[in-house]
Amino acid sequence: MRVIAKKILRDFWEIHADCEQQLKSWFQEASKAEWKNPNEIKLDYPSASILNDNRVVFNIKGNNYRLIVKLNYDYQMIWIRFIGTHAEYDKINANEI
Repeated sequence: MRVIAKKILRDFWEIHADCEQQLKSWFQEASKAEWKNPNEIKLDYPSASILNDNRVVFNIKGNNYRLIVKLNYDYQMIWIRFIGTHAEYDKINANEI
């Protein structure tokens, strides 16, 4: 899949260096993936939360950080919608961001 807005991840790991390797790994795995539906994501990431409107929440570095993406399965594209600490995630509406 094509991941849009890697810079968002890079900017985040420059501030939160403890999650750099996990975000790089997620990016590489997502870029190589050919997910056709949410069930295929759950096979690779059992702890991922599937939301409405083709959004998925990934736990990064255990449960310390949250990554929200929006997918278009037909076009094989992923848009980064949010990356933040668990506390920051608790303050947003993941279905609307």
